Amino acid sequence: MAAEDFPLVDAFHQSCSPAHLLRGWGRTHLPHRTLGQLLAHADCWLGFGTGGEPLALVCTGPVSREAGVFDLGLQVADAHQRRGIGTVLARHAAQYAHARGAHTLSTYTEASNRPMLGLLWRLGPVRETRHGSHLSVRLHLGVGSLAHRPSPHPKEPLHAPQRSGQKGFDPA
Repeated sequence: MAAEDFPLVDAFHQSCSPAHLLRGWGRTHLPHRTLGQLLAHADCWLGFGTGGEPLALVCTGPVSREAGVFDLGLQVADAHQRRGIGTVLARHAAQYAHARGAHTLSTYTEASNRPMLGLLWRLGPVRETRHGSHLSVRLHLGVGSLAHRPSPHPKEPLHAPQRSGQKGFDPA
């Protein structure tokens, strides 16, 4: 994803309820300035449906600037949740982070965000640290972890992040 993809991100966010955006990103709207700042520290992908509509957004990179830690941001459009899209994207983000030297994938989310917590728990052992109503969740990416496991769907393509002029990948 690049700055020229911001209209696609806006279209994607329109398919997400304000409650889900708030739970996933801590706000109901991600201004282009914030997205630009995120792109300066992370790689982001849009996942598209068969009709070309954006279904998901995933970002991973050393946002917190902690050595060996890549942060994960993930949102799936409301109508497409609970279909495994988030799991596939989180697994891809973990493999991507590990290939770039990360030993930990980290996310910061509301403690009530059961879908995200369940997704991370399914991917491997996590360590949670409570911060009031939020949790810092860390997933180890070492040998034997999900970064080394094959994709749940052997025919599923995993691509490097798309750059300027390219739209992303279709996780379906």
